[in-house]
Formats: sequence, C-alpha cells, structure tokens
Amino acid sequence: MLKCEKLKKTYFNKTAVDDISVTIEKGKIYALLGPNGSGKTTFMKMAAGLVKPTSGEILYKNAPIGIASKSEVAYMSTEPYFYSFMTVGGVGKYYSEFFNDFDMNLFKSLLAEMELGTEEKVTHLSSGMTAKLKVAVTIARKAKLYLLDEPLNGIDLIAREHIVKAVLRAAGEDSTIVISSHLVDELEAIVDSVIFIKNGRSVIAGDAEEIREQRGKSIVELYKEVYS
Repeated sequence: MLKCEKLKKTYFNKTAVDDISVTIEKGKIYALLGPNGSGKTTFMKMAAGLVKPTSGEILYKNAPIGIASKSEVAYMSTEPYFYSFMTVGGVGKYYSEFFNDFDMNLFKSLLAEMELGTEEKVTHLSSGMTAKLKVAVTIARKAKLYLLDEPLNGIDLIAREHIVKAVLRAAGEDSTIVISSHLVDELEAIVDSVIFIKNGRSVIAGDAEEIREQRGKSIVELYKEVYS
C-alpha cells in the first residue's frame, strides 16, 4: 500500500528522515516507534502528502503521493487543529464538508463510546478529551490508510483504552493503520508490524511476532535496548 525507497528529508542543516526504505502492507496495524525527535512525524507528514521528500521515493498504491492518495489517507497530527468557536458536533460537520468519505453516524457512535457530548466547546475539553475527539473525527473517515501521530501521548489510562478500542474498530482487511508512539507497552498487544526509527533511520522493521521470536524479546524490551 505504501512503499518508501531511500526516503530522506532535510530542513536546512538538519536531517529529520534519513534513507528510510520500508513497505507498509494493506490490512495491518503498524506501530511506528521511537522517542520524540526520531523522525516519526516527518515520515507521517510525507506519507500524508503534507511535506515533500528531499530525495528518495514514497509511493501510495504504486503511484506518487498526490490528490488521489490524499482522498484515501486520513492523517491525525499531534498539533491541535480545531477552531476555538467549534463544538464537538461542529467538528464533525466541518469534516463532513471537506471529506466525502466522512461517516457522520460512525462519528456520533464513536463520540458516544468516548463519552463526548456534541454540544461541548472544544476550548473546554481536557487534553484527554481532545485526544479522543481527534481520533474519533479521523477514524470516522472511511479511509484506506490511517496515520495517527502520537494518539496516546499525555492522556490518562481510561482515555487510552477508548482510543485503542476506536483504532481496533477501524482495523480491517481493506484498511491500514499506522500509529506513531513511544508508549510501546500500550501498542504491543494490538499491532501486527513494527518500525523502529532512530535518528531518522529505520533500524528494525517487520512482523511483530517474527521479531519477538527471532530476538527472544518483547517489543517493549527491544525498544529499551534500541533507545537506551
């Protein structure tokens, strides 16, 4: 579904992504792992078509990232992107006007599961509630590729459980989910494949179960080894 060959992105004299070659397959959940500053966000922004690579190639369904791919890729950034005047329900209406694949019924169902009221102002939401809203409005798109950048960061255990449940609801044979995080223990049980990024480079990538068997360690233990 997504293929990268020698992908590189530099900002002035800083290299954010350095020579990454990975393939992301259809119907799987991927964990994009690494500490803050490792290059995860830059990689996701290139996959979403928001940032152009300095060199290398990134293809979606064997075609360059562009208008066609953007219609099938749902990206959730780490930055807040709701207008202050919006209500929770208004966020859904805003998305429905921009994306033809947005499912309002699914959005309302996700809000109910996450205990978010449609009349609540986004400016009054806690960080955990905002995180749940971001995930709900992204997952409510009938996308083929979901890119969730740090959806579990800075929120409590209950909110994380709601978000993980929403992610699993979106998973299927026709959809692919990539979740970036440094909270490995929250993701190990639900992901099919992992990609470890360190200093902008992919240092380990592959099927999670095969990696555990080959190395005799859990993904959490391997994370500590790679980044210690």
